Amino acid sequence: MTEQDPLRYSILASGSTGNVTYLETDEHRILIDAGLSGKRIENLMAKIDRSLTDVDAIFVTHEHTDHCHGVGVLARRYGMDIYANQGTWDAMASKIGKIPLEQKHIIAPNSVKDLGDIDVESFAVSHDAAEPQFYQVHHNNKTFCIITDTGYVSDRVEGTIRNADAYLMECNHDTEMLRMGPYSWPLKQRILSDTGHLSNEEGADALMDVLGSRTKRIFLGHRSQHNNMRSLAHLTVATIMERHDFGVNHDFQLVDAEPDKPSKLLTV
Repeated sequence: MTEQDPLRYSILASGSTGNVTYLETDEHRILIDAGLSGKRIENLMAKIDRSLTDVDAIFVTHEHTDHCHGVGVLARRYGMDIYANQGTWDAMASKIGKIPLEQKHIIAPNSVKDLGDIDVESFAVSHDAAEPQFYQVHHNNKTFCIITDTGYVSDRVEGTIRNADAYLMECNHDTEMLRMGPYSWPLKQRILSDTGHLSNEEGADALMDVLGSRTKRIFLGHRSQHNNMRSLAHLTVATIMERHDFGVNHDFQLVDAEPDKPSKLLTV
């Protein structure tokens, strides 16, 4: 592998309505999650001039619909390999329909799947799903890390994901918007719990604990459509980090992921 063989990615969608991330090397193309309909994912791929016919595999984080909705149809339509841990396979079986046995693969929590020129590393998180885990992708000494859908970031996870080149980090809600918003009290408690979601402030705190000299781009993602706003999430994270002397948009870029349009195809 050489510097001319980069790791490229696009955040196709990130939000409470659906999540899909695309990554490619010269030899492999993968999705992390497929939380939209097959048709919508096809359309998002076309917007970055890519086709699902070339995607080798989907790595699923957990069984919630906004992460697995399109997994079954894409597996059957395109013959992709599907990777998830056993708990997630069991929990999402009724949601995704039948998948040929040869396309079903296990990636256990806190392990690495070697695909040749790309390594996909899983790490367990704290979320109210059967066996939630997220992934960081390694290629040619570069790392892209996704961590959303977690109530907190443990010391173990921080140690695993420290100093990645790029992150997609959860900033799900503004705490006051959530408390004053339309959700039922039990749902609010679930989101605020240690098995819920990171607030804007918690996302900022996690970022300050893990980013390093290699980190050049951070996407803020998985925003709630009811309990957050893009401008508020960005301002909150930027203000907290700047207050602690982090070089926002100087040492690294802070970018807003969108729920309904893909980012450009970027290079890590």
